[in-house]
Amino acid sequence: MLAVFLRFEHQLTRLAMLIAVVMLVISVTLSFYQVLTRFVFNAPSTWTEVASRAAMIWCVFMAAAATFRGGYMMAVEVVYKVVPARFLTLLEVLIVVCCLLVLGVLIHYGIQMTMRVSNQTMSGMNISMSWAYAAIPTGSSFAIVAVAARLLAQLSGREKVGPENSEITPEKALVEDGHLPKGGAQS
Repeated sequence: MLAVFLRFEHQLTRLAMLIAVVMLVISVTLSFYQVLTRFVFNAPSTWTEVASRAAMIWCVFMAAAATFRGGYMMAVEVVYKVVPARFLTLLEVLIVVCCLLVLGVLIHYGIQMTMRVSNQTMSGMNISMSWAYAAIPTGSSFAIVAVAARLLAQLSGREKVGPENSEITPEKALVEDGHLPKGGAQS
C-alpha cells in the first residue's frame, strides 16, 4: 500500500513540477513581450503584466510540492547538526506537523480568498481573479501529499532522514570521522 501511495505521490509531484515549469515559461515569455511592446514599440500591452504575475504565482505554489518533497523548505541545517542522530526522526515528525498546519491554513484561507474574489476580474483581461488565487489551495494540496509521502518514506526506511542532497552529517558520523570529540557536539 505504501509503495502505491509513493508512486502516486511521485507522479503527482512530477505533474506539479511540469505545471510549474510551464507557468515559468509563460511568465518569462509574457514579461519579455511586455518589455518589447513598452520600450520597443512604445505601445504597452495592457494584459501581459497581470497574466505574467498570475503565471508566476502558479509557478511558485506548484513548485512548492517538489520543494517540500525534497525537504528543502523544511531544512534548517544547523538544527540537524545539533540534534543527536537518535532524535532526527522525531525532529522530522515535528517539522512535518508544522508544515501540515501551515499548509492546512493555506488551503483553508486560500479557498476562502478564491471564493471571495470570484466576482472580480483581472485588469486588462476578462478572466476571474479567482484563477490566480486558486493556486494557493491547489499548490498547498499537492504539497500536503508530498510532505506526507516524505515522512512515510523516511519512517519506512526507504529514504534517509534529513534534507536531500544535504551537506549535513549526523553527529555520530562526525564523531567517527574525528570532527567532533567523543563527548558530542562542540560548544
